[in-house]
Amino acid sequence: MTAVDRKKRRSETWRRIKRNKLIYLMILPGVIYFLVFKYLPMYGLIISFQDYKPYLGITGSEWVGFAHFERLFTSPEFWMIFRNTLGLFALQIFIYFPIPIIISLMLNEVRHSLYKRGIQTIIYIPHFMSWVVIVSISFVMLTLDGGIINSLLETFGFEKINFLMSAEWFRPIYIIQVIWREAGWGTIVFLAAITAVDPQLYEAARIDGANRFRQMWHITLPSIRSVIIVLLILKIGNVLELGFEHVYLLLNASNRSVGEIFDTYVYVAGLQQGQFSYSAAVGFFKGIVGLIMVVIANKLAKAFNEEGIY
Repeated sequence: MTAVDRKKRRSETWRRIKRNKLIYLMILPGVIYFLVFKYLPMYGLIISFQDYKPYLGITGSEWVGFAHFERLFTSPEFWMIFRNTLGLFALQIFIYFPIPIIISLMLNEVRHSLYKRGIQTIIYIPHFMSWVVIVSISFVMLTLDGGIINSLLETFGFEKINFLMSAEWFRPIYIIQVIWREAGWGTIVFLAAITAVDPQLYEAARIDGANRFRQMWHITLPSIRSVIIVLLILKIGNVLELGFEHVYLLLNASNRSVGEIFDTYVYVAGLQQGQFSYSAAVGFFKGIVGLIMVVIANKLAKAFNEEGIY
């Protein structure tokens, strides 16, 4: 490409930007957000390879290479935390993820608009409550001393169950709370995708004698398959990102063996114990695993002729 061609290309690019300046202005806040909160903090990952001392700063701290990563991978707690994180993630993928899709398909079959909007409003509400509120409600319902669930069990002649201190009940409680809070909100994207389905497809199916279930199975689901694939890839990218607050509020000494995950481990190591470099190394490891999983999931989607995220 000659210098003249490059100049023409740059001028054409600037003309396009000026022509669509309002669109670029609209996305500017999002770009600034990602620059400030996602990209600039990456500079701090340097301390993963240092023995970081706050009073010395990043430039003055001693360089230790991969020592923190070696400590992480040889730690006796690593495989316990890794197993717990993958276990909770598997619950989100195989139990939680399909539920918003199922609810969306069910809501799409509701013909009474007022009834449909009322249901949507009710199932959206929990999303706007913090995890503190969700866990507190669960505590009131499940506690041994006056909890509704244990009172019912006692009424029907069963023994009380210490749900909150039980390692066996930690994961069921966790996934039920995730479904309660997020399933309704997760239907928004799928319902939006369903509205884009051509109504003529349903009319043709009805003429061919397809019932409502057949229409849903052969028209609705295939039409939103690309959206499902994209959201699944993004979900897989967060394989080690389960969120700190929810799990931390459920943790106690009795269920830590099945509930401790990387997010809570980073909090304890980094903030409570002041091991900033070590906790940064753990966070770095989480990010690398998430990136690898996104790439693998995207390649699998492409291999099956589906749209990926890039």
